[in-house]
Amino acid sequence: MWLLLRRILPVLVVAAYFLSPVDVIPDFLVFGGIILNTVYGGMNPRAVKTAIYYGSGAKFVSFGAHSTYYQAGKEGHVVDGAFKSLAEIYPKFREQELSRCIRIPLNEKPGPELDEILTLIAEHPGIYLNTGHVSNEEAFRLIDLAEEYGIKKVLVASSVTKNMSIEEQKEAAAKGAILEHTLAAYTHTTPIPKTHYYVEKEYISIDEGMNTEPGGGLKTVSEQIQAVGAEHFIMSTDFGVYTLPTPVEGMREFIACMLDLGITVDQIRQMTATNPKVLLGID
Repeated sequence: MWLLLRRILPVLVVAAYFLSPVDVIPDFLVFGGIILNTVYGGMNPRAVKTAIYYGSGAKFVSFGAHSTYYQAGKEGHVVDGAFKSLAEIYPKFREQELSRCIRIPLNEKPGPELDEILTLIAEHPGIYLNTGHVSNEEAFRLIDLAEEYGIKKVLVASSVTKNMSIEEQKEAAAKGAILEHTLAAYTHTTPIPKTHYYVEKEYISIDEGMNTEPGGGLKTVSEQIQAVGAEHFIMSTDFGVYTLPTPVEGMREFIACMLDLGITVDQIRQMTATNPKVLLGID
């Protein structure tokens, strides 16, 4: 039996190391990785190197969740009836957070930090690259850079998948990427405060979230899976935050909804077992 834990802690390598004592729970494997949020220096090769060599080592490197310039620049609150970004409202946010956020260069070569991180991933084929919460254009740039550097496994994060058209999803799949759908992205993210990342209470949005267009509901997810092919997706929850249900309950809900929307048992198995095993290198 194996379990892929996501975002219970910002760095999951430590959690995985202490949650996997084989003498306590035989044959139970837990995998971790690193999310390059600003608390770890953003585009920080040393943090990646530490995650790779700590304990059993990272299984993924993500280019940030809240801490991408694309996402952090869109987060905000409604003030006097108008949406304003956190950077507009709080100069401290712009200085301490946004200035450190990750941006992927679109029309120029990777800088030294990104170059070192991509080289590290390429040198460790057991690790997969997670695009993080970047823009669609940045995600495609990372997919192309992965091919250039010889990185074999790329996961398009759910926040990007949600913003992609079906044609863009097909293009990413044709380039060899696996696309992620999470339950939280469609049912829980906006109305639930995410105190698992921002320490500053004023940054936490209870009901406004991000200034983005809605990405449809779970019916849209099922339609995209059918159009692109289950062989190109994984299903996960993005749960593990204390304000959300447990990850196991979230996965039960997600599977039940997909079955009701016409996704078959074989397709579910493909997205929850077969494809994740490929990413994790499990025989």
